[in-house]
Amino acid sequence: MESVVIFTGAGISAESGLDTFRDLGGLWGKYKIEDVATQEAFEKNPKIVLDFYNNRRRKLLSALPNDAHIALNKLQKKYNLVVITQNIDDLHERSGTKNVIHLHGKLTESRSTLDNVVYKINGAELNVDDNCEKGYQLRPNVVWFGEEVPNMDFAIEKVKAADIFIIIGTSLKVFPAASLIRYAKNSKRIILIDPNVTSYEGIEVITDRATQAVPKLVDELLKRSYSIT
Repeated sequence: MESVVIFTGAGISAESGLDTFRDLGGLWGKYKIEDVATQEAFEKNPKIVLDFYNNRRRKLLSALPNDAHIALNKLQKKYNLVVITQNIDDLHERSGTKNVIHLHGKLTESRSTLDNVVYKINGAELNVDDNCEKGYQLRPNVVWFGEEVPNMDFAIEKVKAADIFIIIGTSLKVFPAASLIRYAKNSKRIILIDPNVTSYEGIEVITDRATQAVPKLVDELLKRSYSIT
């Protein structure tokens, strides 16, 4: 069974109503990174940081997977499907994707400031004095600016083994995640789906929204044979 690796960014979740970071009107136009997305900010004023993520979590709880999320899962019938995402939402999992690698963490999880043990967040709130079992403050289980991306090496290995590599809704400007495309040299096809990109050297570009382009591409891949015999 051949491998299809999907690499998703904020563009796919935007069609479910979730805010992007870098687009016009995105979160980084409303908030300063240094105030809500760094370890220093959390140490200085944890309530501001926790409130920022609590607001995002509330929006996530009311959001639903869209047609692009759902269509991708059809590939599991024929391919070894791996989804690598920069997104911290859980829409891929809620749509039925079985194999998801989160590069930047998960909004629905917290982790201990003592030992990084991960805990599920029940509901929307994570507040000051919400502590781990050992009495230490919990923080969002997301990768802040200046922190390492713990799943990066794992993701690189998956991309290296991809027969088809599909990029959906990411600007390819956030590193190190954006460097994943460099490791897709063995892929038979590399496809970028993004309405804001007209061309990208060496790869196929589909200039359409994810909810329109992904179902069509999935249908094509299911009809065509890429099996190795």
